[in-house]
Amino acid sequence: MGKTLVAYFSASGSTAREIAEALDADLYEIAPAERYTAADLDWTDKGSRSSKEMADGACRPALAGELPGMEAYDTVFVGFPIWWYVEPRAVDTFVEGADLADKTVIPFATSGGSGIAWAERRLASLVPDATWMPGRLLNGSGAAAWAREARA
Repeated sequence: MGKTLVAYFSASGSTAREIAEALDADLYEIAPAERYTAADLDWTDKGSRSSKEMADGACRPALAGELPGMEAYDTVFVGFPIWWYVEPRAVDTFVEGADLADKTVIPFATSGGSGIAWAERRLASLVPDATWMPGRLLNGSGAAAWAREARA
């Protein structure tokens, strides 16, 4: 079995770190070049940065730093919060920019009320030449056990 990468877009990264530790995987933060402020994340304001990005399916915010070299990895876990029923556009920037062809990709997400199904379908449509495995909504404990099972 090759190496595993856990790539995540998150305010805290705690679930991603738990998964990376459980799998002895490398960790990569999907960080936007311009960090989000509280005002940027105000989903009730149609003029906020996140609202504008999510209204534009083609939006791809720039990321900070370089994408990781993917040649060493066989499996990539991609974590994110659910925004407007799907993954944030910064995650789209990552999955389209990283070379995920022929990789096994496993999404995981957190959400206050939405499921992960729409995000799974959307992500798979962005990179159809990857092997997309069923993802999981992780809103609490059990991330490490699920990740070990998902990678097996």
